[in-house]
Amino acid sequence: MNVVILAAGKGKRMRSDLPKVLHPIAGKPMLAHVLATARKLAATRICVVYGHGGEQVREALAADDLTWAKQEPQLGTGHAVLQALPHLDPDAPTLVLYGDVPLIRAETLERLLKVSRGGTPALLTVRLPNPHGYGRIVRVGGKVTRIVEEKDADDAERAIDEVNTGILVAPTAALARWLPGLGNSNAQGEYYLTDIVSLAVGEGMAVEAVQPDHVWEVEGVNSKVQLAALERIHQRTIAETLMEQGVTLADPDRIDVRGELSCGRDVFIDVNCVFEGKVTIGDGARILPNCVIHDATVGPKSIIGPFARLRPGTTLGTDVHVGNFVEVKNSSIADHSKANHLSYVGDATVGSRVNIGAGTITCNYDGANKFRTVIEDDAFIGSDTQLVAPVTVGKGATLGAGTTLTQNAPAGELTISRSRQATIQGWVRPLKAPKKP
Repeated sequence: MNVVILAAGKGKRMRSDLPKVLHPIAGKPMLAHVLATARKLAATRICVVYGHGGEQVREALAADDLTWAKQEPQLGTGHAVLQALPHLDPDAPTLVLYGDVPLIRAETLERLLKVSRGGTPALLTVRLPNPHGYGRIVRVGGKVTRIVEEKDADDAERAIDEVNTGILVAPTAALARWLPGLGNSNAQGEYYLTDIVSLAVGEGMAVEAVQPDHVWEVEGVNSKVQLAALERIHQRTIAETLMEQGVTLADPDRIDVRGELSCGRDVFIDVNCVFEGKVTIGDGARILPNCVIHDATVGPKSIIGPFARLRPGTTLGTDVHVGNFVEVKNSSIADHSKANHLSYVGDATVGSRVNIGAGTITCNYDGANKFRTVIEDDAFIGSDTQLVAPVTVGKGATLGAGTTLTQNAPAGELTISRSRQATIQGWVRPLKAPKKP
């Protein structure tokens, strides 16, 4: 089948230089959401009709499976689909979607496509308690006969609560007959795609109508207020899906997923956490308040936060603790290691059972190039330590507080540099005192 996505609108009410369809929902452009849905339907041809800010839209969403049709000037929805016709397979049906209606679900569209099999045009409609501003579905004897736009409707037609969402499917060969003959004798002076309904009825075709499970699926965005409203609806839907999968959310209204979040069993996520890109959280992990996790993997039984930041390339093993105001970037931290306070771990390989004290920094950048720090198993890094990469801390080594490490620290020894760097031979790490009964 063909899918045509109308994305040429300017979006004046957005009050932005960014084309409307590039404004984000959950961290990706609205148009990207619509494209993802079209791809779920296994569309063989997807044509995006662009106009305002067109080259910016094309550059942002360029892909091998897309064709592009420019609408200039913008003369209405019928005119927009007419621009796409040369790119479509005439023997396949065409589904029309909108780049500023980002939350339409594939399941709903599959129902729409099902009733249109056999060449029947089909509309997605919705009933609204306040239908002001929408085109009304006019029925005679229960059958759809035409759509009348708000500005062209009389009082009786304005009282109709079933409205047009704009989403429809129709035989492409029929669209090729109907679209060139559309008129613009209406209040807007535009060529309405909705006029094809009366043309289809005039040819003796039945026009079917399907309704979505949720009104928000067909809500469009024309302002920042509407954008924010759909963002919260979308995030709430994600939150409910996570909870159905067994994740415990402290407050499902205070989570933001801007990518793909995959969680194991018995994961707990506290309030105001943001997940970006592809994030995986293992069984039994706890994400405490106000954390940002981006393209990272959190191992089972790990504890993150509060106020922690995991940046791309972070991989944490089992039972790793990354505490308040700790940032980890492009690093692996192995099982049972801890960085609990105020530290930066970047471009590092950290072994198991390592303790990284407060204020520790891996100095990974010399102003031109990045270098890696290696901290081997059972090392202890004292507070306020700087590890100037490339450098290795040997297995079981201890770095005294305030050390600036510029050379490798030997395994099993205490290394300290305050006025100068020195290694204390034969030093024995203190043992934890037994708890008093």
